[in-house]
Amino acid sequence: MRDVTGAAPAVHTAVMRRRTARLLPALLVCVLTACAAPPPPRAAPRPATGAVLRQSAAEAARTAAGLRQLDDLPLYEMTFHGGYDAEAPLTEQELARRDDAWACSLFLRPAAGSGASGPVFGRNFDWDPHPAMVVHARPPGGYASLSVSDVSYVLGHAGAPDLKDPADRRRLAHAVLAPFDGMNEKGLAVGLAQVPDALLPGRTPGRTPVGSARIIRLVLDRAATVGEAVALMRRYDVDFSGGPQVHYLIGDRTGRSVVVEYGDGRLNVVGDRVLTNITMTGTSRATRLADPRYRALSEGVGTAADPLALLRRVAQPHTRWSIVYDLTAGTARLVTGQRWSRVHDLAISSPG
Repeated sequence: MRDVTGAAPAVHTAVMRRRTARLLPALLVCVLTACAAPPPPRAAPRPATGAVLRQSAAEAARTAAGLRQLDDLPLYEMTFHGGYDAEAPLTEQELARRDDAWACSLFLRPAAGSGASGPVFGRNFDWDPHPAMVVHARPPGGYASLSVSDVSYVLGHAGAPDLKDPADRRRLAHAVLAPFDGMNEKGLAVGLAQVPDALLPGRTPGRTPVGSARIIRLVLDRAATVGEAVALMRRYDVDFSGGPQVHYLIGDRTGRSVVVEYGDGRLNVVGDRVLTNITMTGTSRATRLADPRYRALSEGVGTAADPLALLRRVAQPHTRWSIVYDLTAGTARLVTGQRWSRVHDLAISSPG
């Protein structure tokens, strides 16, 4: 997610790498036994409510069995079965539990003038050569969603997982809790990008703190519109410790979109359809257009150009994935590593 100017990534700083190295080696040990032959579902009670992942042995085994590799980025795909506590932190205790800035570019293009079936939400994720995963989720009591994650966070290393290794398969289940962008069945989409550090709000007594990727999971699970997403984000303290700050572009099926950004000690909402890595709060249109990627996307969202072509226009040497979500159809087109002729067609409905 590093900018061509050398700006630090939104989450992947050297500090975050050290923190990841400490925290993630044991991240999915809690799911190891699910890769063995599971007992019958009736004999497989769910883990204690303190666990972040709340899967029966059968659900964990089904999740692991459905893992597959889509291409050699490498890109993987998973359908998560079961539940999870989207507010619980991934503590050392949870990570060891047993079961027995980024330089990103985002935009929302409304249906008007696009020739598409409805609004589309596009994003480039630019960062180091880490594996990625498409995650299908249908949480109990929440909205079904499609999201993409950098799985180095759950693996604890930057290499490719071994899908034959029970430990790696179990670790990958936690990718459901770390979406970097996504869309839900209500046509609500959200993605993040680095922003320069600014004065954050103080902690609110009694308010649950969540990480910068975890808030995306909460939005996908619980919000159907931009308004609901912003209201939900106001109920949490977003914790950026361990990495620079990020801001978010949120769009919905009506074509409405906003940027949510923290600064001046508060959460700020800015009406815009484009997001890169510049501060949006309090800046003029002319200031924003001085950013080349912001200008290119701003000029493109009002045209009938292929959304993937817009992303190609602002892609960088380290672009890991480019994705366009169709907020009406509930489908997406995904390209990895700028291989524009190889498009993965995806849908919220899971493959298994």
